[in-house]
Amino acid sequence: MKLHSTSESSEAYIALGANLGDRERTLMDAIDRLHAHSQITVLRCSSLYETEPVGYADQPLFLNMALAMRTTLSPHELLSVMQAIEQVLGRVRNILNGPRTLDLDLLWMEGQVESTPDLILPHPRMEERAFVLVPLNDIVRQGETSGLDSVVTTAIERLDGKEGIRLWTTCNWQIASEHSES
Repeated sequence: MKLHSTSESSEAYIALGANLGDRERTLMDAIDRLHAHSQITVLRCSSLYETEPVGYADQPLFLNMALAMRTTLSPHELLSVMQAIEQVLGRVRNILNGPRTLDLDLLWMEGQVESTPDLILPHPRMEERAFVLVPLNDIVRQGETSGLDSVVTTAIERLDGKEGIRLWTTCNWQIASEHSES
């Protein structure tokens, strides 16, 4: 097993969703907490989209978005940080695909492939979900070296059911724009 070197950084993409409480504020709090981690730098955030629930339908509409970040964490370490943030911001796992204050999913990490009981990379259902693909398309750069750009483009072209997702607002996370100017 290859040990992760903390001197190497990787670009990672995550999906964020919330449908309980102040959804937009919770998403911005999650971004703040990710960016505040010493081994994570948030690079880009997508617009926020309001989406219909998938699976368990008897719940409020979601706000969904995606982030690109640079990190020296391994995929499992990043997942652990994400799960800790979910907990701090009130995530309770009672109903599969049920209502939640926050959901953070690691989608892609420099094209790495993982298959363990707690983490599968690339995310196994990201290519089937408009609420993941549309925000991801906002932030994935064309010519991205790991091939994520072509994965997203191809998946969006063949995706049925793009209805049920509408632009809510652009990302107003202030630190993101301030950080990119420094």
